[in-house]
Amino acid sequence: MKEFNTTAVCIPSKHYMVDLSERVAEIKKLVDAGKYFTINRARQYGKTTTLKALQQVLRNEYTVISLSFEGITNAGYQSEGEFVQSFSRLILDQSEFFGISIPDATIQALEKLAEQDPKKLKMDELFRTIRRWVLANENQIVLFIDEVDSATNNQVFLDFLGLLRDGYISREKDGAPALQSVILAGVTDVKHLKSKIRPDDEHKVNSPWNIAADFLIDMSLSDVGIKGMLDEYEADHHTGMDTETIAKLIRKYTNGYPYLVSRICQRIDQSLVPEKFDDLSKAWTEYGVDEAVKLIISESGNALFESLSGKLTNYPDLKEKLRSILMRGETVAWLPYDEEQQQLYMYGFIRNNHNTVAIANQMFEMLLYTHFIGESDKNNELKQKASEFKSIFVDADGWLDVPKIMDHFIREHNRIHKDNTEKFIEEEGRERFITYVSGIINGTGTYSVEDQTRDHKRMDLVIHYLGRRYIVEMKIWHGDRYNEKGEKQIAGYLDHYGLDTGYMLSFNFNKKKESGVKRVQIGDKVLFEGTV
Repeated sequence: MKEFNTTAVCIPSKHYMVDLSERVAEIKKLVDAGKYFTINRARQYGKTTTLKALQQVLRNEYTVISLSFEGITNAGYQSEGEFVQSFSRLILDQSEFFGISIPDATIQALEKLAEQDPKKLKMDELFRTIRRWVLANENQIVLFIDEVDSATNNQVFLDFLGLLRDGYISREKDGAPALQSVILAGVTDVKHLKSKIRPDDEHKVNSPWNIAADFLIDMSLSDVGIKGMLDEYEADHHTGMDTETIAKLIRKYTNGYPYLVSRICQRIDQSLVPEKFDDLSKAWTEYGVDEAVKLIISESGNALFESLSGKLTNYPDLKEKLRSILMRGETVAWLPYDEEQQQLYMYGFIRNNHNTVAIANQMFEMLLYTHFIGESDKNNELKQKASEFKSIFVDADGWLDVPKIMDHFIREHNRIHKDNTEKFIEEEGRERFITYVSGIINGTGTYSVEDQTRDHKRMDLVIHYLGRRYIVEMKIWHGDRYNEKGEKQIAGYLDHYGLDTGYMLSFNFNKKKESGVKRVQIGDKVLFEGTV
């Protein structure tokens, strides 16, 4: 029986996985055109799995040499000679252990390089061997190099890239023998690396990989692709799940981040029965997806999440900007040459949303909300009060009593923050309510914010609790007319979620305001409106 995989490469015969044939066909077009390029994507974004699938497609037409620089230790980068020997051994392994057909003369030449005194070896000797190999080989040669990040800070690797570039230019200009295609895979965008043209030249720099074609192929997983994977799982397990609905929900949480998609499925399949559900038919539901997400967000030792936390620690200014985006609805311009932004983008944590910075997916957002709330001392008293009395906010049927939550929040907020200025409250009021809610649902539910509603005026909080959703619009009061518009908007959201009851929480700075919670009927919808 197949399983969902979140470690190393996915293998179609062993693992449930999204069909990559369309993606691979697009990449093959680049190879057929003789392009050299880089596949740089975030960690656990399916690079190695994609290369494996591509290798299977190419091997009938090309000789594919698939290497990983994880096979070269630090000693292999100490000098040109050490690198030449390590690289030669990697290619020899392709023949000896993986059955790749390499001409005898090339094998002998590589063995000679591997055995020579490294102090006497130069990089160009390796490339002369490669050129002879190209001439003697029956098929064109395609070279994959995975995990290039381990080498990107090393001058020897930059020299290696420079000679690959020179070979490509000579091929295009004079028809000299060269590799058909070279694909470098890793997190780092090798195309943007710079190296000195001469060691004594302090100013003139050039990219050793400036001949690389742009790689614009979307590596995220679509809801259609996720559905295909779930259909295969369903054919084996017969859970009765609605694969289309579940696929769309998983896509919404993950924005197609391959590791997160597989991790949600893996958690549903392996962790929720019998701890949470009686059987898989109950686990493969929208409630089950919510529960899997909750488990993943709270799990310790997740390398991907630890990487995100580490990057935020390294970039405190950008961290504060992300906090402003999430908590206050501020807009931060996308700056393509900003080092901090590009680092978080390269690691898959942020994305360009119409030239503004956005968090890459909802799960990262949820993680950041938890992170920001957990480290804030300002609202600890609110959170503690919510935690102390959280049992009173759940009714006899297990439903959250959101009107009661709003009513208690308003009273506690006014007690604690009654002397604060209007500006201070406006900037942080919504953060305070999210903090208060987190103290109530922690360990039982999760929450997210609808991305399209996050701005200075309003923000829709979606509370996920025991398989139910509660939509709370948080907004700044801008008069009765704007409030009526907000009522119609949230009624539309309730239709989208198939709900008949919604909630609005307004932060009103009019001294004549009337605090509290009231019930309002809007057509066939019921709204509970709270005013702080």
